[in-house]
Amino acid sequence: MKATGVVRRIDDLGRVVIPKEIRRTLRIKEGDPLEIFTDREGQVILKKYSPIGELSEFAVGYAETLSKTTGHIACITDKDSIIAVSGGAKKEFLEKDVSEELEQLMDDKEVYTSKENSDISIPITKDESQERKHNSQVVYPIISNGDTIGTVILLSKEASTKMNETEKKVAQSAATFLGSQMEI
Repeated sequence: MKATGVVRRIDDLGRVVIPKEIRRTLRIKEGDPLEIFTDREGQVILKKYSPIGELSEFAVGYAETLSKTTGHIACITDKDSIIAVSGGAKKEFLEKDVSEELEQLMDDKEVYTSKENSDISIPITKDESQERKHNSQVVYPIISNGDTIGTVILLSKEASTKMNETEKKVAQSAATFLGSQMEI
């Protein structure tokens, strides 16, 4: 654990303000849920809560099934990072922070499909290079109780591959199913 040097007092309602710099660094926004942990030494640890993260083992299996069924790279994300990858280089995607463009799609609850190789594909991770490896992609938001909690992404393995309605429906089915699992 790393000390920040910041000290805050608890107010009369039991609240503590997390400094803006720390919230920005940890990508904690207003309304984000935080999980609270304690240990025997009296430490209180706040961790950004990821509802889809609770399904990470299940998400890995689902990504593998999507990849085998479609022949594409399948990624499943929560709001912050990629939690499951199949069909491609895991080290390229797994546990990497999502790009600002992908965050915006989630905030807007927008479905994105680049149908033609000439269409612009959005970067998936923050550190993705400008080189377009996956020209064709489908991004479908996972929605649970009206909130976007992640995405299902299908990426082409080959430059000549084009996404069509089938890939869009498969991603939609996966996202709908994963979202419904969080409502149970």
